[in-house]
Amino acid sequence: MSHDGVGPRAVLRSVAFLTAGTLAVPVLAACSSDEKENKPVAVQDIAPAARTFVADGGTLRWAVDALPETLNTFQSDADAATSRIAGAVLPSMFRLDANGRPQRNADFLESAKVVSTEPRQVVVYRLDQQAVWSNGREIGADDFAAQWRALSGKDSAYWTARNAGYDRIEKIERGANNLEVKVTFSKPYADWRSLFSPLYPKDVTGTPAGFNDGARRQLKVTAGPFSVQKVDHKGGDVTLTRNPRWWGRPTKLSEIVFVAVPRDQRATALADGKVDMAEVDPEDAERITLAAHGGNGPAAGAPGTEEQSLLRGFVIRKSLEPAYTQLALNGSRGPLADERVRRAVARALDRNELAGLVLRPLGLPVVPVGSHLALSGQPAYEDNSGVLGRQDTAQAQQLLTEAGWVPGGPVKEEKKAEKKAEKKEEKKKKTAGSEGHRAGSEDGSGDDGTYIVGEDNKPAAQQDPRDHSTRHRGQHDEQAGRPVDGGFRQEHGPHGGAPGAYAPKGTAAPGPAAAGVLAKDGKPLVLRFVLPSGPDSGALRTVGDRIARMLEKIGIRTEITKVRDADYFKDHIASGDYDLALYTWPATAFPATDARPIYAKPVPAADGSLSVGQNYTRVGTDQVDQLFDQAIATLDEDEERDLVRRADARIWAAAGSIPLYQRPQLMATRPNLANAGAFGFQTPVYEDMGFLKKGAKPSPSPSS
Repeated sequence: MSHDGVGPRAVLRSVAFLTAGTLAVPVLAACSSDEKENKPVAVQDIAPAARTFVADGGTLRWAVDALPETLNTFQSDADAATSRIAGAVLPSMFRLDANGRPQRNADFLESAKVVSTEPRQVVVYRLDQQAVWSNGREIGADDFAAQWRALSGKDSAYWTARNAGYDRIEKIERGANNLEVKVTFSKPYADWRSLFSPLYPKDVTGTPAGFNDGARRQLKVTAGPFSVQKVDHKGGDVTLTRNPRWWGRPTKLSEIVFVAVPRDQRATALADGKVDMAEVDPEDAERITLAAHGGNGPAAGAPGTEEQSLLRGFVIRKSLEPAYTQLALNGSRGPLADERVRRAVARALDRNELAGLVLRPLGLPVVPVGSHLALSGQPAYEDNSGVLGRQDTAQAQQLLTEAGWVPGGPVKEEKKAEKKAEKKEEKKKKTAGSEGHRAGSEDGSGDDGTYIVGEDNKPAAQQDPRDHSTRHRGQHDEQAGRPVDGGFRQEHGPHGGAPGAYAPKGTAAPGPAAAGVLAKDGKPLVLRFVLPSGPDSGALRTVGDRIARMLEKIGIRTEITKVRDADYFKDHIASGDYDLALYTWPATAFPATDARPIYAKPVPAADGSLSVGQNYTRVGTDQVDQLFDQAIATLDEDEERDLVRRADARIWAAAGSIPLYQRPQLMATRPNLANAGAFGFQTPVYEDMGFLKKGAKPSPSPSS
C-alpha cells in the first residue's frame, strides 16, 4: 500500500434510491461466459519489439526507490524492489497478462488444474521437465512442501507477513514423480492460482533460519532467466546476471542493475547516465518530453541547461498503474460514524473532475474508478458506484439534514487561541525541537499545517483559481498564484509509487460555498482532513484542497492538517487519527483473498481495543465478510466473480472509502529500449527486454 504522497469503468448500473436514509443495493447478476469483456482503461506502453530486432547483450540500469531490506517477498518489510527482483530470478507458476488476469507460466508449468473437489479440493501441478534450480537440482514437490510448511502459519518460528491460502492446504505429496505435485486442501480455495508465485527453493523455506535471515541479503539458489550476482548496500545497487542454467528463451540483456535513486533525484540520474529507465513524476515527465521534442528549456547559461539537453536522450512511456487512489472516511468516530454523513460526503464529490485533475493533462483517459476490488480489464470489475449515485449537492444536503446537521444552529464556540496553542504544543512533542520544524511543516516555516476551509480571508469564489496550496489563513506565500509545486508533483508511498494528481494551469475555481454553519448538539460540522506535507506530496494536497471545496458546498467544513510523510501512515492512518485522508491501494488479481483484510469488519480485541487489520476506515459489515467468505470458498469462477462484485456493491453502500482515479504510470526510458516501460498490469517479461539493434524500431505505442 502507498498513499500517493508519503498507491478498483463501465456504464453505471441501475441507480440505487436514497430515501429517508435507507439504501437499496441492486442485485448483481453473474456474467455469462459470452458477456463482452471489459478492457483496461489504458493499455501498457513498453515499446514492444520482436526478439529478432533486439540486440544480444547490454546492461539495463533500472531505478528503484531504495535497495530492498529483504529479498524474501513473504516478509513484512518486502517492497516493490523485492518483487521486481523475485520476478526475474524465481519461479512463478502464474503470471499476470496485460488485463491483470493470471496465466499459466509455461516455462515452469506444463499444466495445473483442479482434478477433484470431493471430498477435498485437489490441484495437480505438472512441472516442466527442464526446470532446475541454479545449483542443478530439479524443481519439485519437496520445494512446494517446504514453502507450504513455512507459510501455513502453524510454525511460529517462521517470521511470515501472510499465510493466506497456504493455511487452507492439508497436505502436499509427490505424484508419479517429483515433477508432479499433488496439493490437497482442507477447505475449498478459489484463489489457488495465487500460490507458489514466487516459489523459493527448499534451501530458503526448509528451516526458520533460512527463511528469516538467509534470504534477506542474498539468494544463492535461484531459477529464473536471471540470477542475483551482487547486492551492494554501500553502493546502492543490486546486479542480476544471466542464469547459465536457464532453459527458457535466452535473455537478451547480459545484466539488469537495480539502482536506488530517490524520486526527487531521478531527472539528474537520467541526465548523468546513471540509469536507463526510471519512474518519474509529471514535472520531470514534462521536462523530458519537451527536451525530446526540442522544446524550450532553461535559457542558455541558466542552471539546468546542460541537464535539460541531456534529457533529450529519453522518452516517456505512459500507462495507468494497477493501483487506485481513494478518499478514506474514518467511520469509527465523530460525524462520520453516521453512515448518512459518509454518504453525503460521497454524493458531494465530482469524481470525474477529480480524475480529470490527474489524468487529462497527461493525455490519459479520464475515467473514475468504479470498484474497490478490481480495475477495468479484470474479470471481477464492475462499476458499482451507482449504488451511491452520481454527484448531487441537494441529495447530499438532504442526507445531512436527516442526520440532524442543520444550518444556523447554536454553536458552542471554543477558544480558538487556546485550541491552536494546544495543537502546536502537541506537534512540538512529536517533532525534534533542534530542527526547528513542526510536524506539519517540513520547510521550517513555522506553519503548523492546519487551516479551516470556509474560514479563509476571502470567499472560495474570489480566490486565485491557480492557488491550491494548503496555507494558513492570511499567511504570506511568495509562490501564491501558481499551481502547487509548479503544477506537477510526484506522489509516492513508503514502497514507492506513481504520479498522483496535479492541477493544470487555468483550472476554474470552485463555486461559492454553502451558506451558514451546519451544527448538531451545539457542535459545528468540521472534519479533520489529514494530508502529507512533504515536497513530493504537493499534488495530493491539490486533490485534497479540491475535495475540501466540494464539501464546503454542502456545508461541511474541513480542517486540513499537513503532517510529515514519515508519520502519515503510522501515526494517523493506521492509528485512526483522522476523519478524511487520501491514500492508494494496489489492485490484485485475487481480490477474494487479498482485499478481504482491507474491508473486513473490525472486531474487538482481547484488551478491549478494536482490531482493524488493514481496514483503516474502520467501516465494515457482516454482509461484506460473508460475501468474501463465500467467494473464497467456491470453485466456480463465474460465481466467485459475482460474489466479489456483490461485495463491492456493499462496500460502496457503507461509504467507508470512495475510489477516485487509477494512478498514472510514467516511465522515462532510452528510446531504443524495447519491451520495457509502463507495464500496466502485466508481469514484466525479463528475458525479452533489451536494446534494439541498429536501425530497428519498436512497434507503435500509445505515447510515441
